[in-house]
Order: sequence, then C-alpha cells, then structure tokens
Amino acid sequence: MNIIDSHTHLYLPEFDADCEKVIQRALQQGVTKFYLPNIDSSCMQWMLDLEKQYPNICFAMMGLHPCSVKQENFESELSIIEEQLRIRKWSAIGEIGIDLYWDKTTLEIQQLVFKKQIHWAIEFNLPVVIHCREAFDEIYELLTSNEFKNWIEGNSIKGIFHCFSGSIEQANKIIKLGFKLGIGGVVTYKNSGLDKVLEVVDLEHLVLETDSPYLTPVPFRGKRNESSYIAHVLYKIAEIKHCLPALVAEVTTKNAQHVFGI
Repeated sequence: MNIIDSHTHLYLPEFDADCEKVIQRALQQGVTKFYLPNIDSSCMQWMLDLEKQYPNICFAMMGLHPCSVKQENFESELSIIEEQLRIRKWSAIGEIGIDLYWDKTTLEIQQLVFKKQIHWAIEFNLPVVIHCREAFDEIYELLTSNEFKNWIEGNSIKGIFHCFSGSIEQANKIIKLGFKLGIGGVVTYKNSGLDKVLEVVDLEHLVLETDSPYLTPVPFRGKRNESSYIAHVLYKIAEIKHCLPALVAEVTTKNAQHVFGI
C-alpha cells in the first residue's frame, strides 16, 4: 500500500535517538511521504535538517502554530516565516489556526496571525493545514468572512483541518469549504465518537495523519506516537467504512496528493 502521513513532527527531540529506525518502520508499513508542519522558529532548523536528510520523502511546511502566538514576539515570528516563504517553495502553510484550549486570552492576536497566514497561502498558492482546538466557530467564521469568501468559493484556498474530531455538522461545513478532514489516532479511541461521524463521511474527504509524537492510536495509546502507527488508523477507518484497507490507502493518498499538489 502507498500511504501518506499528512502530518507528523518527526523532527522533534522525541525522535532524536531513533529517527532513522522510526522512518524505516513507517516505510515498511507502506508510508511513502511524510509532511512536516512547522511550529515556530525554535524548531525550524530541526525540520529543515530532516527534510534535507530524507529528500523526496520528508516535506516541510512553513507556518506559526497558534500555541506559539505570543504578544511579545508574534510579529518577529511572522517576519521569519514570511522571509522563509520568499526563499523557497514549501509544501503548505502550516500548522496554523486557533487554539482556545490552552489560552483564550490570545484570541485576538491568534486571529490576526491566522488571517495573515491565510493571505500568504493565497499569495504563494499553497494549501493550508489548520490546527483547530475548541475554536471551530471562530475559524469557520473567519474563513467564511467577506475577507476570504471569494477565495473560498473560487477554490483558491484549500487544505486540511488537522486532527478532526468534531461533529457531523462541523464535518459537513468543512467539506463544503472544500477542505479535507485529517484523521489520526483519535478515531481509534473508544469514546471519541469519531467513528459515528466517519460512517457518513465519504472517503474522498479524508486524509491520514499521525501528529506523531502525539495522539497515539490504540493499542499504543500512552506511548510515543510514530508514523508506522498510521496503519492502525487506516485499518480502523476500513472497519468503520466496511471496505478493504487497500481502498482506504488508495483514496486517502490520492486526496493528500491533491491537497499538496503532487
């Protein structure tokens, strides 16, 4: 099977001791491409080093994670990102978005930073990978605002809602926007409710991801996640959709290829 991990942080220190083995295990499971979302300037070089070490396998994104949006330095962080965007071609603008789980006090600047990066996605013709935690209404309102309405309707903004774990109503709104749902380890959690949502969502709207080292699927929950564990996500989706795992791999890979312009 040909599988794409559309969201993995393989460059983080959690993988310093065995990154090569982690990648080899994933390759053995059929993972052929790894998409690396940026967090902020503090880890950018780690990401670039990994991409350089594994060309045509690892693909870096450029963006500022909402949890790294701080009043004291968000402007300098954005300057670094804009500079990088003008230096070279990236696979996507990501990981960007709004996170109100950790800090609600920064909502205003999170919105400002998110909008700025959406504009860059338009300017540089790149997909976006959206982090949305307890902020669906805020993100949806922004994307459907007059500022971006014409771009959305013209399919000039495309991308992935990373780590989707919402309701069927939210899934339908995302699909109507033209975005894909990033499905990872949460789908294997007994009480997530995501299985009920995916029962009625067509495979053509899904991409696979791990978010490793986070959100480890069952049966490894509680341990470090890695890209080879994407197989457990794939098989769970196949079980939910009553189809062959090979079909899930084929369709989700095509979806990821479409998003990233492969």
